[in-house]
Amino acid sequence: MTEIHKPVAASAPADAEATPGDLAAPAQHLTPAQPATGEVRGEATAAGAERRWWVGGPADRTALLIWFFWHVAAYVYMVLAAPGRTDAPLLDRLTPWDSDNFITIAQHGYDGSPGMTDAPKLSAFFPGIPLLLRYLHVFVSDWSLAIVLVSLVASAVVAVALSRLSESFKEGTGTWTVLAFFLSPFAVFMLAGYSEAPFLALAIPAWLLARRGRWEAAAVCAAFASSIRVSGLFLLAGLVIQFLVADNGLRGKGWRTVPWLALPAVPVLAYMAYLWSRTGDLLAWKHAEADYWGRFAEWPWQVFVNTWNRSLEESVLRTSYREEILAALVLAALVVWQAVRRRWGNLAYLAPQAVALLAMSSFYMSVGRASLLWWPLYLSVGIAGARRPWVFMAYLAVAAPVMAINVGNFTTGAWVG
Repeated sequence: MTEIHKPVAASAPADAEATPGDLAAPAQHLTPAQPATGEVRGEATAAGAERRWWVGGPADRTALLIWFFWHVAAYVYMVLAAPGRTDAPLLDRLTPWDSDNFITIAQHGYDGSPGMTDAPKLSAFFPGIPLLLRYLHVFVSDWSLAIVLVSLVASAVVAVALSRLSESFKEGTGTWTVLAFFLSPFAVFMLAGYSEAPFLALAIPAWLLARRGRWEAAAVCAAFASSIRVSGLFLLAGLVIQFLVADNGLRGKGWRTVPWLALPAVPVLAYMAYLWSRTGDLLAWKHAEADYWGRFAEWPWQVFVNTWNRSLEESVLRTSYREEILAALVLAALVVWQAVRRRWGNLAYLAPQAVALLAMSSFYMSVGRASLLWWPLYLSVGIAGARRPWVFMAYLAVAAPVMAINVGNFTTGAWVG
């Protein structure tokens, strides 16, 4: 085992095997649960750690190039996939379903547009994106363009943040991890006007800040993420466990930082209070999901059977349902792997998602889409791929074709993920 001793300011290294897991354990304090297997570099130098966050290094620039050319390729594929399938305008193809609901809330509030018969479903959508759209509308008059721009900018932030997170585990892996992410089967949701990109643009920086011991800033980022998706509570669970087990957490900061960790729950509680004032129901968002999307508790095995049966009965969505099943299996395996490797922070973040996605819905819905939130998966692929390129090639052979097909399907009116 090779130890690397660094100035306190450059606190970020971890070992190569445990990289996507224990996110704040310095190499000089490795425990038996964290076997080191060779030379590991986190933030390469103290000077690098002191560098301002907005000053990009080579890894940042490469991440942005991947983001840019992936978007170019996706738009090219959109154009090629359209003939014979759709003649809808480009923006309409990027803003179906949830995008329409976000825009409706931004325009009219949670009462919906005049005459809207299913307005109660809008309670299922947290207010972060509609509020952002309302402010952005001052500068961008087209609502569809505004929400697509939100995803465009947010996905650039995701690319850089994910690269930095990967680099902090093992230098030279950021490019591989960002490629793995943007070639994931459901990456089309980083292109469309959906909540995944803005959520990740806050959640991944929160995780990275926590790794660097900046817990207050991490809590602020996580709070904004919670205003976008209830998944912010899963992020909060991961951050709390990380704080408890990390050397730069409770042991280094003491109890004075603990109150900050309650901050990500505030937007969720505030939204629930707002719903209570409007409807008399604190959980109106959850009840809307049950009423309009079939999200209610079932035994996990029954959820699997229901989804399989739907794949047989609904031929139009057969591929989508089977992709959901595969995504569910990946999530289950990922959770087990985090537990086996004792990556407690990752486990605390992923396990509640597994419960919500695999047991709190009558069939698998948006499990594939939610896979974009499982950054430990992409860190594992990227870091393993940097060491053993054949691993990345195998991932690429499966993920890239599915990603391309899903871009074509989604942007021509078919649901994916």
